[in-house]
Amino acid sequence: MVVTGVESFVCKEYQYVGVFMVAFAMLIFLLLGSIEQFGTQSRPCKFDPSNTCKPALVTAVFSAVSFLLGAFTSVLYGFLGKKIAIYTNARTALQTSNFNGRTFTAPFRSGAVMGFLLAAIGLLVLYLAICLFKLYYGNDWEGLFEAITGYGLGGSSMALFGRVGGGIYAKAANVCVHLVKRTQQNFPEDDRSPAVITNCVGDIVGDIAGMGTDLFGSYAESSCAALVIASISSFGMEHNFTAMCYPLLISSMGILVGSITTLVWKIKPGLKKQLIISTTLMTGGIAILSWIALPSSFTIYNFGSQKDVKNWQLALCVGVGLWAGLVIEFVTKCYPKNTPSCLRDAASHNVSVALTSIRIPFFAAVSIFVGSSFAATYGIAVAALGMLGTIATRLAVDACGPIYDNAKRIAEMANGEDLDAAGNTPAANGKGFAIESAALVSIALFGAFLNRLAMSSVDVLTPKVIFGLIMGAGLPYSFSAMTMRSVGSAGLQMAEKVCKQCGSDLMVGDEEPDYAACFETSALASFRGMIGPVALVMFTPLIVGTVFGVETLSGVLAGSLSSVVQIGVSPSNTGGAWSKVREDIRAGALKYAKGHCSDDRRLRRIAKRGKTFGHPLKDISGPPLNVIVQLMAVESLVFAPFFASHGGLLFKYF
Repeated sequence: MVVTGVESFVCKEYQYVGVFMVAFAMLIFLLLGSIEQFGTQSRPCKFDPSNTCKPALVTAVFSAVSFLLGAFTSVLYGFLGKKIAIYTNARTALQTSNFNGRTFTAPFRSGAVMGFLLAAIGLLVLYLAICLFKLYYGNDWEGLFEAITGYGLGGSSMALFGRVGGGIYAKAANVCVHLVKRTQQNFPEDDRSPAVITNCVGDIVGDIAGMGTDLFGSYAESSCAALVIASISSFGMEHNFTAMCYPLLISSMGILVGSITTLVWKIKPGLKKQLIISTTLMTGGIAILSWIALPSSFTIYNFGSQKDVKNWQLALCVGVGLWAGLVIEFVTKCYPKNTPSCLRDAASHNVSVALTSIRIPFFAAVSIFVGSSFAATYGIAVAALGMLGTIATRLAVDACGPIYDNAKRIAEMANGEDLDAAGNTPAANGKGFAIESAALVSIALFGAFLNRLAMSSVDVLTPKVIFGLIMGAGLPYSFSAMTMRSVGSAGLQMAEKVCKQCGSDLMVGDEEPDYAACFETSALASFRGMIGPVALVMFTPLIVGTVFGVETLSGVLAGSLSSVVQIGVSPSNTGGAWSKVREDIRAGALKYAKGHCSDDRRLRRIAKRGKTFGHPLKDISGPPLNVIVQLMAVESLVFAPFFASHGGLLFKYF
């Protein structure tokens, strides 16, 4: 039934998303083509007037095509990832009867396959698109990579649908289980009721497919940002195809390192060890790659100023982002700590987790500072690629959590072992990493946006910019509120359907409940709930850029970035704290707490209720925020020529 539920959700999702993607591709063509009234005449390049660039109509066509390519690649990856997760659940559940190191092997290998697919499919399609576009553009790198940015926008748009739609489905299903347990007496959590089966489906479509498309969006956007910046701001490697494709080579090295790391698993199993080994190998690989692929020195133009960059300096930027990602992974595990002390005052402890976890973005800030110091905006872009360089290994680790959750339920149905405590930690760590990598990617995209507009600076004291800053800072709060409301509404609809289907005893005789009807209700409730948040994110840059102009849009991007990083980390770790408290109690931690747990029943009740609203916090309120800031930035980058030519209507006519 889990397979049926996943397929039902996927079919519905792709129907809605397919229509949207075609319509948005047409919008890209119309807006970019209208810059020069759909002219077919070549024009002087904006950043190098001595060269001739292709007509605006051609850029519009190629941008729309690359957008569809990015969306299709993300859809393909999400589909394959779901299939892999489904077939791995049963194998993991079978291994629970002998819980040892080998129990991790099946989930890790399946996650490794998903990681390789993400990096390999994304890299292959992007490289083929560049080669095909180059047949027409030739050495017009500015026009070529301007058109290729649509690839990142397509991947990011699908990431938004996957994270929001799948996340609402997953957490609404989880809330549904708790609601049914409260309204129906003697409801076993390992029962084969529609509520539990829908919860299993939610783990796959939300945590695995959603997380995968999220990381794919970050990967595609960081690659496109680095390519665009290289095309408009570098001198000394513009005639060298290998040097211009240096961002793609970083990802290629990540695939090679990931394959070696996966082989090491047979010798030294352990999730932490895989990340350390892959980061160490990647560091050496980047040093060799930079020495071979890059010229010894080249010049970067950044907002009108020049900076001479050595190949070792660019390699250092990649390395800093790489190691910052590893540090973030381990620091995230400290929020919260898995100790009985967190049971003393669960509510105050988990609030403190939300407030103190904002220290985590410091490591992303260090990467931004180092990258900017050595290679300006291009250094930040390659630092983001460095952080995502071990994405194959990282996704292998992160996918273990949702797979363990489902395997736990399947094993409980067959009287197997309980794996929930083992599965929660990797998934929570992956969310923190995704948010921090999004910060670097968004800064790189923001820099590419300003570079494309030839803006030397953004004056925050200008009323237009201040207005944008306030609007952008408040946008993530509105998004989180809308998604939380959607989870509650969808959860209630699912619970009502389950109770009507199954009656007061949940399973009436030998008659099977109508699972298909429950899946249909769940999917429709999720899609209705994601309309508002998706529209808010997709149309805000278009409306602001067209009506208020690029200065206000710059303020919106800066304001949203500053608040998203903090808001995204806090709810993710707070929800994780509630889950930890609940699992500590189930594991018997109350026996070891000294003098602070006299009312065991009260603490169990608080932890159980806390987990109910903690799950939406960590899985739908926080993680999608990194998608929205990246999506807004890459969308602004794609439509930058239109905003520069026709934006600011409010100030032109009023």
